[in-house]
Amino acid sequence: MSQVEKLLKYQEIDAKLLKIEREVQNSDERKNLMQAANFVTKAQERLDALDGKALGFSKLFAELDEKYAELNETLSDFENLDELLEGGADISFYKKNLTQLTDKLKSLRQEVNALNKSIREANEEFQSLYQKTRAMQKQGKEYQDVYEKFRAEKRKEIDAVKEELKALAADIDPKVLQHYQSKRSERIFPILCPAKSGRCTKCGSELSLAGKERLSQGGIVECDNCHRFLYLES
Repeated sequence: MSQVEKLLKYQEIDAKLLKIEREVQNSDERKNLMQAANFVTKAQERLDALDGKALGFSKLFAELDEKYAELNETLSDFENLDELLEGGADISFYKKNLTQLTDKLKSLRQEVNALNKSIREANEEFQSLYQKTRAMQKQGKEYQDVYEKFRAEKRKEIDAVKEELKALAADIDPKVLQHYQSKRSERIFPILCPAKSGRCTKCGSELSLAGKERLSQGGIVECDNCHRFLYLES
């Protein structure tokens, strides 16, 4: 059996391995697990962001509390207003200041109400997302168990095919097999393809004169375009 024939046989068995690997990669069991993991990751990022938001709310509340204390202190100046007026104080001055203070208090109240609303909404979102995350973590654990069981079953098939490949590899030139595995890692498959009329049967590219000559002598050449190994069918 020629090297080409041996490599073709190896590729035939390798195709079985690739099929099983793709079954695992594209399985519903894996998709469910990945979706659950992705949800938990994004949810945790959002929960962290809400934690940061809560710190910002605390800081803002402290600032509003400080403003409120300052306004209260200023309002204390009006406690003895009657005595000041009896002493001849300008009522228009105090009236203007009182109006300004009232406006500031109104504005401050609006800020506090808006902050309370934001805090309430953020807390509701946090609690809802936290519960969903915990539920998804539990679901993810179940998906993990199902996937591991599925993968373990497929592992038996994979190991059996790998044993076949190992036996075939013993009769193939190590350098040729190394190049084959390199192509395999690049997700090129099939790797060994026939050439017809001096062209690659996969991408249609024409071979060089040197490539055609080598094929005619029973050798293997690499397609310059798709980089597959080409051989001439007997």
